Amino acid sequence: MAAISLQGISKRYRDHVAVDRLDLDVEAGEFMVLVGPSGCGKSTTLRMIAGLEDISAGRLFIDGRDVTHVEPHKRDIAMVFQSYALYPHMTVYMNMAFGLLRTSRLSRDEVDQRVQDAARRLRITELLQRRPNELSGGQRQRVAIGRALVRQPKVFLFDEPLSNLDAKLRTHMRAELERLHAELGITIVYVTHDQVEAMTLGTRIAVMDGGRLQQVGAPMEVYRRPATRFVASFIGSPEMNFLPVPNGTAAARNWLNQRYGDAALKPGTVLGLRPEELDLAAAPSATMAGPLHWLGVVQRVDRLGAEAYAQIRVGDDDVLVRTPADVALEAAQPILLTPDLSRLRVFDGQTGAALAECP
Repeated sequence: MAAISLQGISKRYRDHVAVDRLDLDVEAGEFMVLVGPSGCGKSTTLRMIAGLEDISAGRLFIDGRDVTHVEPHKRDIAMVFQSYALYPHMTVYMNMAFGLLRTSRLSRDEVDQRVQDAARRLRITELLQRRPNELSGGQRQRVAIGRALVRQPKVFLFDEPLSNLDAKLRTHMRAELERLHAELGITIVYVTHDQVEAMTLGTRIAVMDGGRLQQVGAPMEVYRRPATRFVASFIGSPEMNFLPVPNGTAAARNWLNQRYGDAALKPGTVLGLRPEELDLAAAPSATMAGPLHWLGVVQRVDRLGAEAYAQIRVGDDDVLVRTPADVALEAAQPILLTPDLSRLRVFDGQTGAALAECP
């Protein structure tokens, strides 16, 4: 395993900056997930680490060695692609062994031992004599991982490896990758646009947008304390609700001013709350639980087994609130929303930056 350090890394094309001055350190043995929407620069960053894209500016270190301009095959990394990239005419065994037989000085017995060990860890021993067209999508992905595993590199790079799988297989493969990382303690940099994958797999996650790093931290730290409105909206499913400062409530404005200062009352400032951080009261005339509240109208209720999500219209916006599935709510019903004030976030209306962190 090896640490990775990206120091002011940029990738520029003629009229486009794909990655802009990215600083990021990945610890040895860490599972780092780069997450963000399409076009945010995460795959370009991964390809620069792999050496498949030239670095326009900045420096890249792997295991303390400057590899900024080192050829890909000399970086001691292995990459697993979204498309699997398996040789269709070769067996699973040869797909896993071919690279070692061709480029390493290992004996055939040593290569065989590595293939057998990787197949056992990935539970594909019985598939070694099959060809890729005889395998399911999940099996092909395990073969692609096995081909990387036999090389025993210092760093594993994954570029959206589960995006071609159905929902059930994605869940299964996430568990397999988590198990593999726990067993081997390998350094992984993993790219995905799926924030559920990011939250469940990453030791830490790095959220990117517009070629820039927005925030890096442990998954639940980023979920609870987003640094920007973009991070707050992108991380979490369903996404965070954004509500205006209640202009007509003097108590609310006084409380916000005391807690966050004048910045919380500037035009455009929004308050952020997760669906589980809002409570509902059926009667708007009920005693308010605190200085902040909003009046709304129930639009619909989606019941998902043990829980439900109520869609509430507040002014011109819709807000989602998580409730027990058996809650008594009906469409067009007036409702009072009160927040968990300990979880309230305040975002600047112009920059989108969080004005203060919740506890």
